[in-house]
Amino acid sequence: MSEPSPRLDGPSVGLAVPHESAALHVTGAALYTDDLVLRTRGCLHAHPVQAPLAHAQVTALRTVPALSVPGVVRVLTAADVPGVGDAGVGGDEPLFPSEVMYAGHAVCWVLGETFEAARRGAAAVQVDYEPLPAVVRLDEAIAARSFQGARPTIERGDVERALASSAHVFSGVTETAGQEHFYLETQCALAQVDESGQVFVQSSTQHPAETQEVVARVLGVHQHQVTIQSLRMGGAFGGKEMQPHGYAAVAALGAVVTGRPVRVRLTRPQDFTMTGKRHAFHTEWRVGFDADGLLQALDATLTADGGWSLDLSEAVLGRALCHVDNAYWIPHVRLHGRIARTHKTSQTAFRGFGGPQGMLVIEDVLGRCAPLLGLDPQDLRRRNFYIDGQTTPYGQVVRHPERIHRVWDEVLATGHVEERRAEIAGFNAAHPHVKRGLAVTPVKFGISFNFVAFNQAGALVHVYKDGSVLVSHGGTEMGQGLHTKVLQVAATTLCVPLERVRLAPTRTDKVPNTSATAASSGADLNGAAVQRACAQLRERLDEVAAGRDLGWEVLVREAYLARVPLSATGFYRTEGLEWDPSRMQGRPFKYFAYGAAAAEVEVDGFTGATRTRRVDIVHDVGDSLSPLVDLGQIEGGFVMGAGWLTLEDLRWDESDGPGRGWLTTRAGSTYRLPSIAEMPEEWHVSLLRDAHEDGVVHGSKAVGEPPLMLAFSVREAIRAAVAAFGPGGTSVELPTPATPEAVFWAIQRARGGG
Repeated sequence: MSEPSPRLDGPSVGLAVPHESAALHVTGAALYTDDLVLRTRGCLHAHPVQAPLAHAQVTALRTVPALSVPGVVRVLTAADVPGVGDAGVGGDEPLFPSEVMYAGHAVCWVLGETFEAARRGAAAVQVDYEPLPAVVRLDEAIAARSFQGARPTIERGDVERALASSAHVFSGVTETAGQEHFYLETQCALAQVDESGQVFVQSSTQHPAETQEVVARVLGVHQHQVTIQSLRMGGAFGGKEMQPHGYAAVAALGAVVTGRPVRVRLTRPQDFTMTGKRHAFHTEWRVGFDADGLLQALDATLTADGGWSLDLSEAVLGRALCHVDNAYWIPHVRLHGRIARTHKTSQTAFRGFGGPQGMLVIEDVLGRCAPLLGLDPQDLRRRNFYIDGQTTPYGQVVRHPERIHRVWDEVLATGHVEERRAEIAGFNAAHPHVKRGLAVTPVKFGISFNFVAFNQAGALVHVYKDGSVLVSHGGTEMGQGLHTKVLQVAATTLCVPLERVRLAPTRTDKVPNTSATAASSGADLNGAAVQRACAQLRERLDEVAAGRDLGWEVLVREAYLARVPLSATGFYRTEGLEWDPSRMQGRPFKYFAYGAAAAEVEVDGFTGATRTRRVDIVHDVGDSLSPLVDLGQIEGGFVMGAGWLTLEDLRWDESDGPGRGWLTTRAGSTYRLPSIAEMPEEWHVSLLRDAHEDGVVHGSKAVGEPPLMLAFSVREAIRAAVAAFGPGGTSVELPTPATPEAVFWAIQRARGGG
């Protein structure tokens, strides 16, 4: 079939319809994995036995005391595993470890008739440990040369010669912190075994096919004996792409050895201490500019804190390196990447998948260097934008670079940026203890999985005799609106009203070998697969109609009587991708999503507290499949990015005491999330017009991850406000996150002229 690029006229695509489960969400009727426990008779509950040390050898494990606790049924250990006892896909995540690699690592699991019985049983298990040295801080790992995985490099041109000939050369260090996913629904799985030994696992997972693969490997069975269903997730943000596999495997193993359903559901503190976060990054850089402020060269080494195992760290690092350029042409580039091994949770996918950490490097460089160059940061950014014919450091031509300029100019115009800058200058002159700042930043974000094989999707569509339609696809719903978009695509392609189409829960026995719902590609891949399946059905039905104007039900009935198949599968793979990870060169992305944001903040000089006064956003989503969903994703992504950059502060115990390595911010009371109080007081979001994207379903573009980086504007606005406390030309180094405490000390440095 042809590439699904033409936008078809229809009743559904492009309409601003509510999320398909919105009413269920707001009334509390929506079912999540853990809700199904109440509908499952005889369910056992699992509780982990968590190690108290960040690094230690397990020298003895005594489970008998737990069995004397009322209600305890079984203690799962490595001896119970009939297959391969590993929770990951790289062979470095033992399900029942003999070597503890982070504080809170589960060494075994207790099954009880109730959660409380399992908890008491876990407390009764006796474990002896031999403490080992623990590397907790990222700088400790760098000093100790504690690294893991590949060490890729992207290089173009002659960096040393370009730096030597640059009019201005600067160097520095940029550090970015991690971030907790804090999805509302913690990690959860519910496993059952039927009379034939088939294992059925309800899992809160973004990647059912890989969860199926891991569970089958742990149980020592073929994948066709394991079915994974992802009903819906209460948030995920990347944290349920790789991390759910082990919890599903524990539930399945428990169900197999006991013959009863088993539930695994982490408490909030357990989820904090046992699951991976966004990778923290440490970057050392040197940059060169010519006399006009044009970038000439960038030399940078990015070190990601991978935690105790690789997980997805290599892919995260690769995407970070591919996004250091953001929207800017840099003729000579050398980017080194490496992954540190620390004794902390295994850091994992998080919305943006390394892209935000990479892009923050160049934004930090420009924000810090602009005053040293005597240039306005806004002008410095604009003059370095990509233009037609230029390529990224990894060799991909930047298509539609004019859209960078369009979104930028539209934000400046609709946000009345120049007028407001003049007003801010007047305000700052009149207020010595409170300052305002305004900044504009761009986004260029590549869409597709870096691993080419993941860029595929399948779908299964049934039309029943009464004309109703059931759609199954491999994407998972975590609140982002994927199912809503797929419903709109199906209804439009079949030319039926939206209410005639229903989405089935995502299951591995309906659509096999699926990719994770990640990389912002859910609608691109699954929407196109569903479109192709529906197009087959529409073609068959048109042949039956033979030019007659038949109603839908009549047409379907005639097709059935004529023995025309009313079921179809669809398959889509993204064309035009190529990537050589050994050389870090190729065309890894189908296209780039563009955006720009202008943010205005106010900073209190006494406390460092900030408030966001206004935000203006223009974002490129192509021809929107579902504008209401896209606007929600833009706003949500922006808030999450602002939280990462200004509020959310993960803290591990770095002392040499008994608590070394424990995450100390492991509850909502100690880990600060954005709330309604942090929302912009005035907020304008618009979608870029006339932005059709060829070769993508209905000309649309992905929207899940790119808006998160629009929040760089808030950080840069804070930098501008802090600089206003000092003399003209002050270059401000701003930590990430820029918490009130960090901003306060930045103000003190600015006042001293530093």
